[in-house]
Amino acid sequence: MIEDASERAGPGHGGVCVTGATSPVAAFLLPRLRREGYPVYALGRRVAAGVDADGVAWCRAELEGGSPLPAMAGLTTLVHLAPLWLLPPRIEAFARMGVRRVIAFGSTSRFTKQDSASVAEQALAARLAGAEAALAGACGEHSLVWTLFRPTLTYGSGRDGNIAFIARVVRRYGVFPLAAPATGRRQPVHADDLAAACIAALECPATQDRAYNLPGGETLSYRRMVEAVFAACGRAPRFVSLPPTAWRLALGALSLWPRAPRIGLEMVARMNTDMVFDLEDAQRDFGYSPRPFQP
Repeated sequence: MIEDASERAGPGHGGVCVTGATSPVAAFLLPRLRREGYPVYALGRRVAAGVDADGVAWCRAELEGGSPLPAMAGLTTLVHLAPLWLLPPRIEAFARMGVRRVIAFGSTSRFTKQDSASVAEQALAARLAGAEAALAGACGEHSLVWTLFRPTLTYGSGRDGNIAFIARVVRRYGVFPLAAPATGRRQPVHADDLAAACIAALECPATQDRAYNLPGGETLSYRRMVEAVFAACGRAPRFVSLPPTAWRLALGALSLWPRAPRIGLEMVARMNTDMVFDLEDAQRDFGYSPRPFQP
């Protein structure tokens, strides 16, 4: 058992376990929790066990497959940043360890990919929806209070699969391919704003047993979003713009180039699809106020 985290508790604060602790949101959440005085346990599959300079107790753990969880003293709260479907089978184990409050992250992909032409993306959307229902059921069965967050495009750590991907293409090639006119609207959300949402929701009764979509603070077209990434990289925007019907041939040719960026037809189609969500419920219930897009 790692005792050090519980020994660093602030007044009235029980321990918080963060799964997926090497994820982009965790990079901002862990220091926020410590500043608020929470004792923190950070769980990851490939981390070195021990207590770091900030007082975060790092624990190696595998959520999938039913392997034992590490012992964590004084635990009352779980923030789940790992894939959502890994959590429902583990709720009973966390409840036995003292957890009574759960904040879990899903994704707006539950909605945006349910009608995709890709069977794999449809399966992902269905898996997220099923995990949401399973989470609510498991928490109810074991008397845990839950809150579910569904972020949109997350950025801010340099390790996400969306904005960071665009930045890599811009830096390497100096040009980005678009499906003209690329007017589908987006709401990128900074990982630190999601971390702040966790802190705000932890002690907020209005968030109990509720799900929230968490978009960013600015709505802009896909093209404008990519232009902002060009600017952040210190580059003038340069695009290869093709009509949607020309993309299938282009992607076929691109697949023959080993160093080419991986772009699928579904991603191309969504450049002209709005993926916009309302943040009014989150604003009302816990003061959610995300920043404009700042890549």
